[in-house]
Amino acid sequence: MPVKVGMISLGCAKNQVDGEVFMAKLKAAGFELVDDVAMADVAIVNTCGFIDSAKKESIDEILELSLLKKEGRIKKLVATGCLAERYQEDMRREIPELDGVLGIGANADPAAYIGRLLEEGTVEAFPQKDRLPLCGERELTTPSWSAYLKIAEGCDNRCSYCAIPYIRGRYRSRTMESIEEEARALAANGAKELVLIAQDTTKYGIDLYGRYSLAALLRRLCQIDGVRWLRVLYCYPDAITDELLDVMAQEEKVLPYIDLPLQHCAGPVLKAMNRRGDRASLTALIEKIRARVPGVILRTTLITGFPGETQEDFQELAEFVKEIRFDRLGCFTYSQEEGTPAAELPGQLDQEEKERRAEIIAESQMDIAENKAEALIGKTFPVLVEGFDRYAECWFGRSYMDAPDVDGKIFFTVKDRRPVLGQFTDVVVEDCMDGDLTGRMAD
Repeated sequence: MPVKVGMISLGCAKNQVDGEVFMAKLKAAGFELVDDVAMADVAIVNTCGFIDSAKKESIDEILELSLLKKEGRIKKLVATGCLAERYQEDMRREIPELDGVLGIGANADPAAYIGRLLEEGTVEAFPQKDRLPLCGERELTTPSWSAYLKIAEGCDNRCSYCAIPYIRGRYRSRTMESIEEEARALAANGAKELVLIAQDTTKYGIDLYGRYSLAALLRRLCQIDGVRWLRVLYCYPDAITDELLDVMAQEEKVLPYIDLPLQHCAGPVLKAMNRRGDRASLTALIEKIRARVPGVILRTTLITGFPGETQEDFQELAEFVKEIRFDRLGCFTYSQEEGTPAAELPGQLDQEEKERRAEIIAESQMDIAENKAEALIGKTFPVLVEGFDRYAECWFGRSYMDAPDVDGKIFFTVKDRRPVLGQFTDVVVEDCMDGDLTGRMAD
């Protein structure tokens, strides 16, 4: 009787893709995959270790599953992913409920390590980070019509607050051929939307081809039949090329949607973050993007309370948000991550002040988002249908303006025609509610 294995994957979409490859390798080795980890012999938590809140979520999930283990419903409990890679031997010492801890390099052959766990009772393995597969067969956890496509691994940017380079290693691009092959397979499986991800998508190809190659990759992926939307996340501002903007403006399949994590706009703060630019240069970049890509949707993330952020720096950030009027914005408080240069900087702010500043940014953005949503009333958009909300008694989906998991949805009613999940239908926007649009299916 095959051993049943289940996984809970936490954190970002990149970690989710790693988990899908991990589980596909186990399935190929003869393990039985179960959706409900409570029904598994071996429960795996694919952890996130990026910031404090993510680490806490991962630990809480492990402790929750440990209760099922005590009841005898789960036989073995394993941690993998970023938290496991970052803290390695500390994991089992601090969380004795764990039977196994696997670093990201173990993803090259997870079946061997799970096999060892079942034979020996425990397992700890931390192979080199660059053994983490860049690609492979996946056990998809997203709906068939939308899939993530990881184009690179690791990061060389070395932002002073970020632990990712220490966890994930150097930047490694996949070849265009391997990405195209996987994209074609996803399209054959029904994918209408491919969401390109990496720690920094705009640096794609610099290590393989000696130049930024995201634009060339996108043009290549546009040739794949069946794919209607190509969406790009995690674009570093320094590498937004004219060629990339031209592709977004010219290629119908490449969505005019740019996820541009700026983190701040004040020059002194950006310099302390080991990032380039200032308010003037970032404003110029955004004006250029909007001029060259009609209808572009701009998403960003910001950090408040970075060490040394003065009241003047924060005020500049607040003014910047009001001036730029981002379409989508997430604001996070600075997380002091051990081992990063920023953790040792003077001028660490207390949590209450960091949260106060984040709340000011969030409230400002809520007003902007509401105004932008109201301006869309009366317009018609193609919507990728994703489900039916039985409480609201209406259907929902996403337009080109909304990335999966991080943005909102469009809720809509229908009259005679029933929409098809995973297909597109035109929706007329009639109202907005708590950041989401509402409307009706067009006649």
